[in-house]
Amino acid sequence: MKELAVSADQVLASETNCHLFDGCGFPAPGLHSFVFDPIFSIGSFDFNKPMLLAFLSTIVVVGFFWAAFNKPKVVPGKVQMVGEAGYDFVRRGIVYETLGKKVGEKYVPLMVSLFFFVWIMNIWSVIPVAQFPVTAIIAFPVGMAAIVYITWMYLTFKKHGFVGALKNITGYDPTLGKVLPLSMTIEFFSNVLVRPFTHAVRLFANMFAGHTLLLLFTLASWYMLNGIGIAYAGVSFVMTIVMTAFELFIQAVQAYVFVLLACSYVQGALAEHH
Repeated sequence: MKELAVSADQVLASETNCHLFDGCGFPAPGLHSFVFDPIFSIGSFDFNKPMLLAFLSTIVVVGFFWAAFNKPKVVPGKVQMVGEAGYDFVRRGIVYETLGKKVGEKYVPLMVSLFFFVWIMNIWSVIPVAQFPVTAIIAFPVGMAAIVYITWMYLTFKKHGFVGALKNITGYDPTLGKVLPLSMTIEFFSNVLVRPFTHAVRLFANMFAGHTLLLLFTLASWYMLNGIGIAYAGVSFVMTIVMTAFELFIQAVQAYVFVLLACSYVQGALAEHH
């Protein structure tokens, strides 16, 4: 990306000693805030910070549950207790509520993995040094939404056969009469194209917006830390703390919603078509 040209007498706000009233512009966050130089490259493949954080997320999730359940005890220790609480929250609070206990049990490992993987990738946003939500890069939500989409399609065709699956996807209902072709067309595009798109974008858009707001208030706090601007910097810093707390809540909610929708798609695939 090309950098904006500045004259010799201008000072970039990203410089350490640049503040309000110093004659420099506010370093507003933008798309450049989501572009990272590669940490290393192998041929045409560039490994950057979001990829590193996604890799660390995998290690954290796998490592935590391995530590919690590798040698389970009748009287659980602290790690096992936390692991059981997290696993049970997804199992009972999301999967059982959506799919039922009998049907949903086999999908619990997938949904638990998705929930904690999404949550950890979100939470990097408020971790010092990392300070970036991996899901604010559209490729990661798209990849996870693709896993759910493929699972949903596979289960639909396996459960209902080719003809039954088409009826399920298009919402075939002969009682609709003349509007049936229009209804089937809308349902087809909604299920096949819109559903996976919105599943990915919902997570991406929330994390993208949240990170942008955190950047905005954090940069503003530093930028206004000069002269009379200190009063404004204090307000901005308070907003940074408030937004961080709110972001922690949103990060968990988005993981919950992502898995809840995944369960609802599986439920729709397994439902009997009438």
